[in-house]
Amino acid sequence: MSTHSPAAPALTGTGVATTTTDSPCDGLPWIEDTGKVSPRDARKLSKLFFDRLQVLEEGTPEYQYARNTLIEMNQSLVRFAARRFRNLGSGDMEDVLQVGTIGLIKAIDRFDLSREVEFSSFAVPYIHGEIKRFFRDTTWAVHVPRRLQELRTDLTKAQDLLTDKFGRAPTVAELAGHLGLTEAEIIDGRVAANGYTAGSLDLPGDGDDGPGGSGGRTFADTLGECDPAMELVEDFQSLAPLLESLDERQREIVEMRFGREMTQTEIGAELGVSQMHVSRLLSGILRTLRTGMLTEE
Repeated sequence: MSTHSPAAPALTGTGVATTTTDSPCDGLPWIEDTGKVSPRDARKLSKLFFDRLQVLEEGTPEYQYARNTLIEMNQSLVRFAARRFRNLGSGDMEDVLQVGTIGLIKAIDRFDLSREVEFSSFAVPYIHGEIKRFFRDTTWAVHVPRRLQELRTDLTKAQDLLTDKFGRAPTVAELAGHLGLTEAEIIDGRVAANGYTAGSLDLPGDGDDGPGGSGGRTFADTLGECDPAMELVEDFQSLAPLLESLDERQREIVEMRFGREMTQTEIGAELGVSQMHVSRLLSGILRTLRTGMLTEE
């Protein structure tokens, strides 16, 4: 292939030098301001830059100029592709454009003029793919496996299709049959879909008119508090083997005092000993258990 590039095409936009003397890459025009290159001119220039890019050595200043100029000139493709995602309500649009540019770069690196297709037709699917991946990975309020993220999309499509077909919401079994999955997988997908969005705890609760309404209760007000007894579960688990190490009479005293909630006097009457003796026995038992608990920690 000849390394000689064709002359620069006639341009309708501004910001493009028609001579090549100032360009770091011989045979290519120097683009002073890529933002002023019209999409129409960008299409013409892209063919010229791609033709030159194929014969330049990767990593050289000439190669970087040609590649970077292609990226900058074709930003209109990124903006065009990003329009369909602007109403999804996740993140700054600037983030979407940056992600779309990654797709554009991938398309530039993989484009081959011999395909005889317009670069725009080749690049837009790459840009869409990167943006879709961005939304799929970042818009979930709760992180779920990729498999379940993709299943949510399939479930939504199947739900709409079968609802139109049956005139009602499809059952789990019908969704499973349509998608070729098990009912358990359908249920997992539905549960995972709940992690896609999250509401504020300050939202008005069900049946409430909000802060200005009759109740003024928020969703946070409807949530239960932690059961203090839950903190004792671990202690009970540690205490069980220590209780087993007591003799039969000691376990009986503990059961009467803490299980049946008997007073020391009542325990003494049942055992035929004084209340003071019961007190000393309980103190010794509790000291043994406490020592054992501290040793466990």
